[in-house]
Amino acid sequence: MQKKPNTRQNHAVPVGRLTLQIAQLSPRRQEIIRPVLENPREFVLLSVRAAAQRLGTDPATTVRIVQQLGFDGYRSFQNYLHDLSIANATSLEGMQASVAKDGSIPSHIRDCLDQDLKNLAALRNSLDPSRITLLAKRIHSARRILILGGDFAANLVHYMEYQMTLLGLPVLIATTTGRTMHVTRTLGRKDLVIAISFRRGLRQTIEGLQIARQNGAYCVGITDTYISPIAQFTDEFFLSSVESGSFTASYVAPIALANVILVAFGNYDRERTLNYLRPAAEEQKHGFRWYEV
Repeated sequence: MQKKPNTRQNHAVPVGRLTLQIAQLSPRRQEIIRPVLENPREFVLLSVRAAAQRLGTDPATTVRIVQQLGFDGYRSFQNYLHDLSIANATSLEGMQASVAKDGSIPSHIRDCLDQDLKNLAALRNSLDPSRITLLAKRIHSARRILILGGDFAANLVHYMEYQMTLLGLPVLIATTTGRTMHVTRTLGRKDLVIAISFRRGLRQTIEGLQIARQNGAYCVGITDTYISPIAQFTDEFFLSSVESGSFTASYVAPIALANVILVAFGNYDRERTLNYLRPAAEEQKHGFRWYEV
């Protein structure tokens, strides 16, 4: 498997090196580009001429700065700004951007559902089923599976753990800082990690991911942008948008991605899956936890 199948060619600068590249600019050029990196949403749609005018410089200087940062040209820099605006998005910005046509609550509801459908369509159009199949194989052969995620992503962690446990997988989870640090230290080359974090990336998840990878575990990421630390520190990663057009992040597409992974594993060895589901079916039909009239 290719190590970074998600990495797109126009990101010529590794995320971790951009700060170093900025430091190598002259003080004058650092001041020119600083407003762009601090407010990417305000510049992402501007042409190089419009951006230069807003920065008080000329297009040629702007292009030279972008190239000094390691980008092929202004277009690839715009792609980076798009991802940076996603990574740095806040709940306040999402709420401010949600302007329904007539301002009514039903209109906001329709816009929300439309965005969820767009996120699902983007996932469907970009996902490579062969990669999910290979991931199912890795899950099948892993000694242990650790799912990392905290804050809002903890909901996805628990969802995947519940379903994997149903299929008899040796799954562990870590949703707090302490447990993340303790569990990742015990991982090795036969283990697999699924790290889930969106936008800028939660510190505990990223640091746990780094420890796991240093110990030789195969690391898989689920995130929403190419410049996420999840993309930087995993062996492979999958993208799923959490855009909602409101103050909250939408987990419709990430849940769909989790379902795809579970479906792929469940069908990788169907007989094994059926053997685990038969006793579960008995409990689901006759177990004491179900309410009876």
